[in-house]
Amino acid sequence: MTISVGEQLPSGKLWMKTEDGVQEIDTDEFFANKKVVVFALPGAFTPTCSAKHLPGYVQHAQAFFDKGVDAIICLSVNDAFVMDAWGKDQKVDGKVMMVADGNADFSKALGLSMDVSARGMGIRSQRYSMLVENGVVKLLNVEEPGAFEVSGAETMLRAL
Repeated sequence: MTISVGEQLPSGKLWMKTEDGVQEIDTDEFFANKKVVVFALPGAFTPTCSAKHLPGYVQHAQAFFDKGVDAIICLSVNDAFVMDAWGKDQKVDGKVMMVADGNADFSKALGLSMDVSARGMGIRSQRYSMLVENGVVKLLNVEEPGAFEVSGAETMLRAL
């Protein structure tokens, strides 16, 4: 079952590489009392993700912060080291948190995972964006498979 607008995010653990090593993020603690934009994608260094999805959020990060967003999370089913390397490659410079859901546990709990084993990629996240306020989903834009039409930064900005 896919999470819906108005529902509380599931409890879970995510991971992020910092200067101090890989840090665990407890979703209940992180999302409490914050307004967070989350966008998820199938994989780091993949064509649409690298050319369009992530760059839009990096480019418009300040506009999100100006609208009261506390954090922007890029979520992918990769490990924290890959997400960190991709963030450096994309010159994220701290504007977007590069967060790993390495085992797809959080993506599965959201009901937003997909099996692309037939293409050698295993279980991945669907492409989506969501606005979360105090742990509750306020807006959810899920892409059709292979599409990039509703989860980009510009669409999310217009909705804020």
